[in-house]
Amino acid sequence: MDNQQLQALVETLSVQYFKKPFRHKALFNNRLQTTGGRYLLDTHNIEINKKYLEQLGEEELRGIIKHELCHYHLHLEGRGYKHRDPEFKKLLKEVDAPRFCNTLPNRPVRKTSGKIHIYTCSSCQQVYKRRRSINVTKYVCGKCQGKLVKKNS
Repeated sequence: MDNQQLQALVETLSVQYFKKPFRHKALFNNRLQTTGGRYLLDTHNIEINKKYLEQLGEEELRGIIKHELCHYHLHLEGRGYKHRDPEFKKLLKEVDAPRFCNTLPNRPVRKTSGKIHIYTCSSCQQVYKRRRSINVTKYVCGKCQGKLVKKNS
């Protein structure tokens, strides 16, 4: 599927489910990483993550488009278009659109440092586990303000 076919699909779904035309652009954005799509408030365009079509299929893509069209039509009408708004939640149910998209199965795993830094308070023995090291001369225990000691891990 290319951008022209996506545009046609968005226009079709807009008329089919919302009984209103989609008058802006719909296009694939390969830079999207953590979301299936987004509605741009300033241009009223819709951007879709093509990886969802490739990995989860056209049915998932249709759900994402319906979700973004909910944002689109509510925003243009001056009604509550944000995820927390009751009007948005109601419209999602009416058109059977998902509130959130599924996680991609082939999503790259973020690299985290495997090392955990462990600090203990010398007064109350409170244990702190941190991914990043902290300066024990600058920071103290949040519980009793005692001195922190780094444990070897």
